Amino acid sequence: MLVATSLATDTRVMREAEALVEDGYQVHIIGKEVPGDFTPRKGITWSSAFSGSGLRPAGTPSLSGKKLLPHLRFARWLLLPQHREKSFANWADAVHIIGSHLEFDAVHAHDFTALAVGERLAREHGVALVYDSHEWWFGRQRQHRQTPLLNARQAKEEADLASRAVAVITVGNAIADLFRSQRKIENVFVVRNSFPQSKKRSEVTSPPRGLIYAGRIDAWRELETITEVAPRTPLSITWMGEADNQWAQRNVPLARAAGIEVLPSQSIEQVNAAMQKAGLALVTHSNEFVSHQLAMPNKLFHAVQAGVPVIATDVPELHNIVTEYDLGELYTPGDAESMLAAIHRAFARHTELVANVRAAQSALSWESDREILLGIYEAIFRKRR
Repeated sequence: MLVATSLATDTRVMREAEALVEDGYQVHIIGKEVPGDFTPRKGITWSSAFSGSGLRPAGTPSLSGKKLLPHLRFARWLLLPQHREKSFANWADAVHIIGSHLEFDAVHAHDFTALAVGERLAREHGVALVYDSHEWWFGRQRQHRQTPLLNARQAKEEADLASRAVAVITVGNAIADLFRSQRKIENVFVVRNSFPQSKKRSEVTSPPRGLIYAGRIDAWRELETITEVAPRTPLSITWMGEADNQWAQRNVPLARAAGIEVLPSQSIEQVNAAMQKAGLALVTHSNEFVSHQLAMPNKLFHAVQAGVPVIATDVPELHNIVTEYDLGELYTPGDAESMLAAIHRAFARHTELVANVRAAQSALSWESDREILLGIYEAIFRKRR
C-alpha cells in the first residue's frame, strides 16, 4: 500500500490493511513521514518516505499554522500549488526507491498522489494495481489559487493510469458514478469510510445535552455556522480535532467566546463516549466544492457506530444516506437559522432517531464494507492464478 499520509490518524488505510491481514495477506505500507513510534496491528509492516521541503528551504517549518502578514498570506496562496506538487513528487521518488527493493503481488495506491508511482511499481514488477480514491480529487477544497491547466492535465493522467488498474475503489456511489461517466472506467467498487460495529450496545443520553464536532478544525467545515448557532441553543457544543492552521488561529478564539469548548484530537473511544453523553453529533462541511457535495465523511459513520443521531449539512450524498436511514436532521449549508431548526427537530424526536441509528448500524458497518474489499482481492488473485 502507498499513501501520502503519516498513517497514525489514517483510519481508512489502516482499516483496509487490517482487514487484509486478518484474511491471510501480508501488507506493507509506505507512508509519508511516519512517526518513529507508530505501531500498527501485528502483521502490518511499514516504511516512511520523506517528502522533502518542497519550495521551502530545508529545515524550515510549515507556514500553515502560523499567523501571517497580508503579503505573506498572498505569497503562500500564490505559491502553495507549486510547493505541494514538488513535495508530492519528492515523496513519490522516495516511494519508488523503497518499493523497488521489496517483493509484492499487488500495489494498492491510495489517492491520486500515489497513483503514478503505484502504476510504475506495478508495471515494473508485473503485478496488479488497485487504485483507491478517498475523494473526487479534482473537486476537493482549496486554500490556494485555482490551477485549471494543472487540473485538466492531472484529470487526463488519472483517467489513463486508473484505466490500467484491475480495480478502482472509492468511498461512495456518486464518486463511483463519476469514475464511470467522466473517466470511462467500469471496474469501480464502493468501500465506504465505515466503522466496525461496537460489541456492546450503545447507551445514548436522551434527551440530548450537547453536540459534538469531531474532526479537523479548519475552513470549509461549516464551523462558522456552528459558532453563530452556539449562543442561541441551550445545548453545549464541543469541537475535538487538530487546529494547527491559519483558519483556527483566527476563529477558535471566536468559537470559545461563543461558548464552544475546543479540545485537541481524541481517541475513537473518547469521541464515542463524548458523543453518547452529548446525544447529538455534528457532521458538517461546506457546499463549495464537488468533493464536499459527494463526500461520505468518517464523521457520519463514526456517529452511527456510536449510536448517535446527527445534525448534517444538506449536500447530495449526505442527504441521501441520512434520509434513507433517517439518521438525523439536515440543515441548509451556511444558514444558522436552518441549523438551529434542525437541532430543535432532532431534540423533539431524539428517541426515535436513536432507534433509527441503532437499526442502521449493521448495514452501515465496516463488516459489510470489509466483505467488498476482500472480494476484490479474492477476484484479483483468482484471476492471476
